[in-house]
Amino acid sequence: ALGYSDKEDPADFTWENPYLLAGSERALLIDSGNGAGDLRKVVESLTSKPVMLVNTHADGDHTGCNDQFDAPYLHPSEFTYFEDRNPWKPHLPIPDNAKLYLGDRWVEVLLVPGHTCGSIALLDEERRYLFSGDMISESPIFMFGPQRSMFAYYASMDRLARQAEYFDKIFPSHGPMPLSPEIIQRLMDCCEAAIAGKIEGEAPPFDVPARLYKGDGVGFLLQ
Repeated sequence: ALGYSDKEDPADFTWENPYLLAGSERALLIDSGNGAGDLRKVVESLTSKPVMLVNTHADGDHTGCNDQFDAPYLHPSEFTYFEDRNPWKPHLPIPDNAKLYLGDRWVEVLLVPGHTCGSIALLDEERRYLFSGDMISESPIFMFGPQRSMFAYYASMDRLARQAEYFDKIFPSHGPMPLSPEIIQRLMDCCEAAIAGKIEGEAPPFDVPARLYKGDGVGFLLQ
């Protein structure tokens, strides 16, 4: 995780963790943070390999330093959202189940819509790591505003639950890390309860136009 900003309070939701995965031939940068620092300088201090940037989705706190690197890769389902937020910025497609070869290291792309239409997670199966973007977190997950769908979210989490045999640690973009795969079931249970109206929303801990729906150590911010 590349902590390049001066904002290190986990409760500060402007804080986002980019991740750098190094292979023998190239490096993979997962997201570029909120733009509050020279991320390229940090990356170049860690690797001299060519860097491929992949955005897990197009929210601004994940694309803030994109301009410091070559055009990012996103799932095509995210293109419209990315283009709305980043007009005329170059970007490239990366499909579901794509295998990214870094040289002695493979990383698989998993389409997991819900937080946004084209959200992806990245699986390093050899090391048994899952990089989950904003789909998984012990911090409240933002599920209000455009692009969000709790129904798509539940389906995507079911996909990850069925693939949990392939990873032992989850590295989210926000909040504590790493996490155990057992959090997936807790998130699914909370999601299902919120959809069914079995839990009541409460005032959020910060100023957003949403209510906080909590269950078993996880939660969602919903309108």
